[in-house]
Order: sequence, then C-alpha cells, then structure tokens
Amino acid sequence: MYRPLPNNVTIKPSKVDGLGLFATEDISAGMSLGISHFLAEEHLHRTPLGAFYNHSLTPNIRKQKLCDVYWLHTTIDIKAGEELTCEYTFYNIKENN
Repeated sequence: MYRPLPNNVTIKPSKVDGLGLFATEDISAGMSLGISHFLAEEHLHRTPLGAFYNHSLTPNIRKQKLCDVYWLHTTIDIKAGEELTCEYTFYNIKENN
C-alpha cells in the first residue's frame, strides 16, 4: 500500500514557515525517509515528503540523487517532535537590496 509519508513523520504547523515535516518518534542518523523528488519527462516533480520540509542552513536531513530520483536521509539523530529541515538546492534565491 502506498503511503505518502513514512510512519515516523507527520505534517504540522511550523515555526519556520507554514506547514512542516515533524518526527513522530526518534529517528536515527543515516535513515532513509523516502523519495522527495523525481525527474520525469525533463520536469522535476515532488512527492508529499518533498513538498512539506522547510529550509534551514543547519538542516537535519539531506537529499541524495540516485538516477532521476532524490531520496531524503537523516544526517543526525532526530528526536520525536523535532521539525525535519533540509537546505533548499533546487531554486536560486536572490535577496532584495
């Protein structure tokens, strides 16, 4: 059966921005959470897992590309209730001066 999110992650209101991904139980470093994005017909598509993580310059998850699929992996131990954050890498963000 397809599950849009892994069993140990949920979506809740975030202090970072809007909604975010949160651990529902402790998650060890190095765990694969699932597919966040994939390339199909030269377009990048995101899954529910990829749609709800927020950006951080000190992230606790990272994307890893394997072929045309991006997987999310934890980089540190994450406690239940903590927000999962990743550094945005698909967009060029410019500051207004």
